[in-house]
Amino acid sequence: MSGNPVVRRLSQETQPGTPEAHQPDLQNGERPHADAEMTRVLKMAPVRIASDPSSGVIAHWKHDALHDVVAPMADHVLMTFPSGSLRFERRTGKSVVFGTARPGTVTVIPVGSTSRWDIPGSLNVIHFYLPQRTLERVALEAGTASPRDLMDRSAHPDPITSRLLLSAADVLEGSAALDALFRQQMTDLLATRLLAAHAGSPVVIQPVTGGLSPNVLRRSIERLHSDVDADVSLAALAADAGLSRFHFCRAFKESTGLSPHAWLRQHRLEQAMNMLRDTDASVVSVAAALGYASQTAFAAAFRKSTGETPSDWRRRVR
Repeated sequence: MSGNPVVRRLSQETQPGTPEAHQPDLQNGERPHADAEMTRVLKMAPVRIASDPSSGVIAHWKHDALHDVVAPMADHVLMTFPSGSLRFERRTGKSVVFGTARPGTVTVIPVGSTSRWDIPGSLNVIHFYLPQRTLERVALEAGTASPRDLMDRSAHPDPITSRLLLSAADVLEGSAALDALFRQQMTDLLATRLLAAHAGSPVVIQPVTGGLSPNVLRRSIERLHSDVDADVSLAALAADAGLSRFHFCRAFKESTGLSPHAWLRQHRLEQAMNMLRDTDASVVSVAAALGYASQTAFAAAFRKSTGETPSDWRRRVR
């Protein structure tokens, strides 16, 4: 059986509880944000949520069966499914889509779209809520025309976008600076991917060639080397370089071989190793000095990079 969703037109009149295909349009300011609407519909809080005012929201949900109408929202919604396989039904006006939520597929709900969802069982799902202004900024920075609409997708096969979104939800490390920088990068990557693969008309993203000039690269490295309280947001780094966020990320990677987030994570790891090897500072003190929310978060991030806990690594190298 094909993994593509099946779309049918309903011959009968729209049933009560089914949204019309063209409801009176609400202005964006009158629509609820996606996180609020999803909380209302699912009647629960997400397992985990991370938001950034300049980017968007990533939320991990594990919810029960759903039979309700999702109202028009102020954000684009992108979904993917880490595990399992579950058939669902989605109705918009007089059309109905039957799809299967499974790994490697994505669902896209454009700003202002509304539909009734019938999901018969529990679902493990990652959501990404993208403001329209962010999509327009990325389109402008990438040198493309801003799309009028994203395409409405239900369980659409797209392993590239699915892997990106799963990565965005998986790599949060408990360090405010690292997590914020990672979310900002992932927002721009996901927005670029949506423009390339899920816009109403094809959008070609031109490749960026050439790295940062030596002086600009030096300033960027100095900012990333700064104290943990320094502003190392993607916006601040790009402004220092006189570039857009889109072009700065690509030029920085061209110059260093690493994204800004990967470079900062490597730098923080080297700082941690130096402190563990050369001082008697406790693991708790090292975690705090490097801006981690807790010793547990620091230990998990350290082990993910090295395969050892900080204490085990310290005993081995001393």
